[in-house]
Amino acid sequence: MENFSLLYPAGTTPAFKTLGDNTINDLSLEYILDNVAKNAYEKSVIRGMLLKLESDPSIIRYRCDVFEDVMNYPALRDNIKNTLDQLEYLKSLGASFHDDTVAPLWQLINRLHELEVYIDCIADLHRTLTENPVKSEGLRQLRDYVAAIYNESGFEYLRRDIKSLLTETSEIKSITLGVNLDSSLRPVEVGIMSINHETFNHTGILDRFIGFLPKVGEMLDGKASFGMSKMRTVGTSGESDPLMNGLCRAVTEMLGGTVKNLKSTLSRYVNISGYSLTRFIPEFIFYTRWADFCSKVIGCGLPMARPEILSAESKSLCSKGIYNLKMAIQILGGASLDVVRNDFEFAKNHGIYIMTGPNKGGKTTFTQAIGILFLLAQHGIYVPAQSVSLSPCDNIFTHFPADENQTVNLGRLGEESKRISAIFTEATDKSLLLFNESLATTSFTEGLYIAKDVVRAMRCLGARTVFNTHMHDLAADPDEFNSLRGDLDVASLITGVHEGQRSYKVYLAPPEGVSYARDIAEKYGVSFAQLQLSMQNCA
Repeated sequence: MENFSLLYPAGTTPAFKTLGDNTINDLSLEYILDNVAKNAYEKSVIRGMLLKLESDPSIIRYRCDVFEDVMNYPALRDNIKNTLDQLEYLKSLGASFHDDTVAPLWQLINRLHELEVYIDCIADLHRTLTENPVKSEGLRQLRDYVAAIYNESGFEYLRRDIKSLLTETSEIKSITLGVNLDSSLRPVEVGIMSINHETFNHTGILDRFIGFLPKVGEMLDGKASFGMSKMRTVGTSGESDPLMNGLCRAVTEMLGGTVKNLKSTLSRYVNISGYSLTRFIPEFIFYTRWADFCSKVIGCGLPMARPEILSAESKSLCSKGIYNLKMAIQILGGASLDVVRNDFEFAKNHGIYIMTGPNKGGKTTFTQAIGILFLLAQHGIYVPAQSVSLSPCDNIFTHFPADENQTVNLGRLGEESKRISAIFTEATDKSLLLFNESLATTSFTEGLYIAKDVVRAMRCLGARTVFNTHMHDLAADPDEFNSLRGDLDVASLITGVHEGQRSYKVYLAPPEGVSYARDIAEKYGVSFAQLQLSMQNCA
């Protein structure tokens, strides 16, 4: 089980590609993760995993099965989250066992508590994995692994011994000490007078030294005493408190029987370590937090679907009712939105889309949704759609407008061109390319000239692409590109307008730049016929 993982099936080797910074930014992953993770640590863990894009269908299907189990069994998910809390506590306890600044007695007691937590983790996981009929290969292997630990003979002995030792040590409530002083009233010797099962009552901090002097005589006769004084927490560095360090050492030596018993018992379980489970913490966090998030999205009325993973060679996508996950996050945050869902596919006869439509018509939102769809699917996570089947991509490349600070040296056109060149250096025919209003910062003539060359290159590369643009002429004649050699055909995709209003629906059709302008003109009364009528009325 040393190489066992809930992300990789046995016998597979990680071969992921890491998403680039532009893709992370263009897909708004930071915003999404802020709404998935509970804290900065979890966000860092989930982010690190999400950026590693695997394209092997067998690995992705393995993850899909594990995630579906986590989704289908909320009790399993809750128990795993409880185990996460215990495992985090386990790590902090284990650290003190090897801390030389901690007194040996307290090292052993911390080790005792560590093993107690370990027992609880094993028992809880064994119970929940047995009670829930998990189907995934990953969780069934984890169940067998935990069951082997739970059922082996040493485990029951361990539970009994730990319980006995905890009972024994918990009965010690106080220790009566005798302290010998030198002529300057400095402690020189300390001895245990008694070990008690009752706690002493105490009144807080010792009275000031001035209050000590009148009672010295009475104390010498045993007729007076002071209240108990609070001491610093034991187990801290003795170098900062010599008296405390000496006391800890003395107590450890004097409780020889207890320490010896602890060491003897723990030595029998020297090979038992809770760290065999702590290595699953990141994977547990990844699956449970995404499952919690998907459940919330489903709860607000939007679909989340398990992706069907096809062979990488087909380079296809068939999806129904897809939407941008950011819309769901806004609804979860209290926004009132009508989320438009679309059907979309990649196939040989339309694998490269030139997407046009009105400004603020949903082109960017849709382009982004495609990237998020592939990213989640290839991690086994439910996707924002009614149904999805897809061939994995080997990497996701995005080309969205850059921040002005990045264009100072090269200018906007130079910076955009450099990024486009870098994409074609790395991309393969199995990649996913997402271009958003690329080359919009130059003149129409220059932009159209460069864009046509870029689309020709996409056709030769054969990678699935969405190229959304304001240049309607680019999509006017797909055959201009399809006459070139290539595996995937270029097609025109538009975001629709209904009665002059943006519908945010996408469909295959020639670009509608002129018809959209006509609709807008008629809506606001500025068509030639309407203006001419206005002039006649004025006359």
